[in-house]
Amino acid sequence: MEPCHKLHLEKSPAMAALQRFVDNRWQRPADEEAAESFESFERELHERVLALEREVVAQEMARFDVVAQRVEVGGTIHRLAVRSEAPYVCAAGEVRVERNLFVPCTGGRAICPLELRLGVVAGQFTPRAARQITFLVAQLPSRDVEEIFVELGGMHPSRSSIDRVGKVVGAVWEEHRQQWEAALRQQETVPLEAQVLALSLDGVMIPMRGCGRRDKRSQPHKRPQGPAGFKEAGCGTVSLHDGEGERLHTLRYARMPQAKKATLTKQLRAEVQGILSVCPDLVVVKLADGAKENWRFLSTVEAKGPEIVDFYHASEHLKGALDVIFGEGSVQGRAEFERLRLILKEDDKGAERVIKTLAGYRRGLSRSRQRRLDKEVGYFKRQKARMHYAAYQRQHLPIASGVVEAACKTLVTERMKGSGMAWSPAGGQAILTVRSLIQSGRWSRGWALFAASQRQGVYRVIHHRHLTLHQAA
Repeated sequence: MEPCHKLHLEKSPAMAALQRFVDNRWQRPADEEAAESFESFERELHERVLALEREVVAQEMARFDVVAQRVEVGGTIHRLAVRSEAPYVCAAGEVRVERNLFVPCTGGRAICPLELRLGVVAGQFTPRAARQITFLVAQLPSRDVEEIFVELGGMHPSRSSIDRVGKVVGAVWEEHRQQWEAALRQQETVPLEAQVLALSLDGVMIPMRGCGRRDKRSQPHKRPQGPAGFKEAGCGTVSLHDGEGERLHTLRYARMPQAKKATLTKQLRAEVQGILSVCPDLVVVKLADGAKENWRFLSTVEAKGPEIVDFYHASEHLKGALDVIFGEGSVQGRAEFERLRLILKEDDKGAERVIKTLAGYRRGLSRSRQRRLDKEVGYFKRQKARMHYAAYQRQHLPIASGVVEAACKTLVTERMKGSGMAWSPAGGQAILTVRSLIQSGRWSRGWALFAASQRQGVYRVIHHRHLTLHQAA
């Protein structure tokens, strides 16, 4: 038999303290002195309400304890070892609960059925508390999260505990990532007005722990990229647009530095295939800057639709070419930039006209300036097939990769490049995973998948004559 749990609020110490506090306050006149102390009143009232919440949470948690001599968890029989009190952290603060511990009959580590049944995270945090911590640490450094909890009242997790919860959530998600991402896709629908799918890929340099310049002796054929201590994190977006070019929804992904962005590209490919399996008639636009690594992947995505090099990156190369010709900041150079930029965007043969015009300026330049100009002209020659901007605009297709560039900023830069920060692959990915879920509108459903994974069934083992029965706890 389980112990009978019944909460009598009229006998609750926390309820009695709350009632006395309110009675004492309301016996005082609503004068200027009371008004001056109103903030203090709010704070004390909140703490007393939290005390009542902690009392109720503790008793509710106790209901999930298992009273038995033996239990089965995951096919293993455990025997009762000891009953003891332990602290847990709920959203209202710390609570202490008595619960039974069991150990495997064959020897091994003890388990706590109460924690398994409730899905306690990191051995200490209730699901709600862990969710709040995970959400906040994805937005802010742990020191700021710690201060926020102190200011708000309720639980006061330490900085180390905040980091630990985030890492636990990240590790579990990574273990189930493919399965859970597929589950999220199955729960989503494609808007009826969607006509275009835009796929983009980019990267941003982030500080990595224990990362210095590449050893030229061990890799002499490779040129170091970026500043010392930094590596490139990958960002990708899958956006849906209507027939007028308005963006309807965007899925955002970010991954820690990895060769050829291998995991990120698999995630993006799975998203595209999932959407096209439902709406095969969508036009798929592959959109990025001119980086070879981005197009190495984008060109392999089999779907009908054009490859488009970002118009604003093309404009930057145009400006670079004109700075070589006329000098940086010159009036003539600015005027020519505006003229050629409009031609590039609006003329059906814009890229060809830009190439021809820039090549015409080559004569009369010094050799060093010619080489710099040739480099910019070469960019337009290589990307010409992806620069039919006038035609793209008539079809209401996106011509700018601002969505993925914004993802680089909001997903990665704003959180990962603070003063003094340096990241490990696992710690950084835990942050990026949650930020990706939040910014893709998948946070609540993603958390539900994680929370369900933390709960385990516990079964009482009952011996009856020659039978052994397993009864759900």
